[in-house]
Parts: sequence; structure tokens; C-alpha cells
Amino acid sequence: MNIAVLSDTHGILRPEAAAILRNCDAALHAGDIDTPETLGQIRAALKPGVPFYVVRGNNDREWVRELPEYAAFSLGGIRFYMAHRKKDIPEDLGDRQIIIYGHSHRYAEEIRDHRLWLNPGSCGRRRFRLDLTMAVLHADGGNWSVERIDISEAGKGETQIPQGDLLNVIRQIMRRMDKGQQVKRIAADLNIDEEFTEQICRIRVTHPGVTAEGILNKIEVNRSACRKM
Repeated sequence: MNIAVLSDTHGILRPEAAAILRNCDAALHAGDIDTPETLGQIRAALKPGVPFYVVRGNNDREWVRELPEYAAFSLGGIRFYMAHRKKDIPEDLGDRQIIIYGHSHRYAEEIRDHRLWLNPGSCGRRRFRLDLTMAVLHADGGNWSVERIDISEAGKGETQIPQGDLLNVIRQIMRRMDKGQQVKRIAADLNIDEEFTEQICRIRVTHPGVTAEGILNKIEVNRSACRKM
């Protein structure tokens, strides 16, 4: 049994991650999905009937309140416990064999107290200079092995956002604008080009009341005009 383990997608499901999900027999997400669209994309990438366990992260808002803060379950004869933040995992874990958590965006894998503690890192938004990662657990008859998966990214200095994710990126920029964040901080946090971020912010300021869809349409119009020149 192959189990995809991911966390902290933050509004982005990269094609490599989606391809891995399609070839796994179960999937676990340790929170900070960020948007309902991304959750839908993850579910759509899975084969029909595949078990999918997901917990709520600290950046998951009202739309995801139905998701639990932690989950205890069994897959492939192995007993799991999953929470978004390591500090929220209880001391008494009973007979749990594998502990899954996220939040830090940093891949970590260790055996402690005869249990596997696994943080798959982030395969969505890059945080600082950390690697983009996820994991695949290979489970067989109660035994397991872990495969770290490193996800590739567009070249440094490029903003290459899949079309299906672009609307989510624009929404995140708008939310951060509403919180008073500056262009440079937004671009750094979302790991996108500063010029592109400034373009989105400028449209938002010069067109009060514009929606994310409206901004996307304006960008597409500009792209079409440039191709014709």
C-alpha cells in the first residue's frame, strides 16, 4: 500500500504532487490547505474510493471548520495519529505507530519512542529557501518504509503559476493587501515575482471593488495584447 503524505499546500497543488496522488492507495494531508479549491483538486486527483484523511491547519479558515484538528486512524495495518502542529500532539499516544504533522514547511523524519515521526514538509508554497517536499509511505503487513519526494519548481526569478492555481494566488494577494501587507512582503511570503505582485495590487487599487476573477480577466487581456504586438 502506497500512502501519499503532504502538508502546507497553501493554495497550490503542483502537477508533480497531483501525479503522485493519482498513483497512491491513500492520502494524508496535515493541514494548511488554505482554499476549498485546493482541497477539491486534491480529492479530484485521487482514485475513486481512496481513503483520504485531512486535518485543519492554523491558516485554514471558516470554510474548513468541519475538518478535525487531529485524526487517529489505521491504514495498511498501521496505526496513525495526525495533527497540524507538533506541539499539539498529546504525550499519551497509546498504540499509535506513525505520527504525522506539518506547519514548519521543513521535512523531518525520525524514530522516537519506537514510533515514526514524519513531517512531509511543504509541496505548495515555498517558505524562505526550504525545499519543496512530500512523502510516500510504503506499508505492507504492518511494516513500512518512507520515501522522501522532492518537488521541482520553476527557475529562480520566474513566476510560473499553473492556470488553475492563478485565481487562488490572486485571492491570496488580495487577502494580504486587506491585512495591510506591503508588496515586497507578499511576494516573499508567496514566493512569487515582486513585479507580478505589484501588478495585481495596482489593479486592486485603481479598480475599487474588483474581484479576483476581474483581475484575472484583466491579466489575460494584457497577455493577449502583448502576444499581438
